[in-house]
Amino acid sequence: MTPQALTRQTFESTIVDNPLVLVDFWAGYCRPCQAFAPVYDRSAQAHPEVVHAKVDTQAEPELAAALGIRSVPTIMAFRDGVLVYSQPGAMPAAVLEDLINQVKSLDMHAVRAKIAARKAAVAG
Repeated sequence: MTPQALTRQTFESTIVDNPLVLVDFWAGYCRPCQAFAPVYDRSAQAHPEVVHAKVDTQAEPELAAALGIRSVPTIMAFRDGVLVYSQPGAMPAAVLEDLINQVKSLDMHAVRAKIAARKAAVAG
């Protein structure tokens, strides 16, 4: 599959409606983004069960700002609607593959329990 472009209007529904979503925040002027694009495209072909999405930070500055994107490329991974990974920087194919495998193997019950515990500690 080809990575899909996300906008402010399509971002949330894409994250909520798909079990595993990777998002590449990029910009046309960014050389590391350009170098990473073929790696990301190959990953999308190899993993059709994973939504590979892209956000052009120049076209969607409000979305990038709302998500705290300060440098490009930044990769985010969402599992069952929960942000489980966010890191700036391009990555080699093997690292991206490892990230996908780690996100797939997450115990989401444990992740949600950890999130609930953190929220309770902050509120408490």
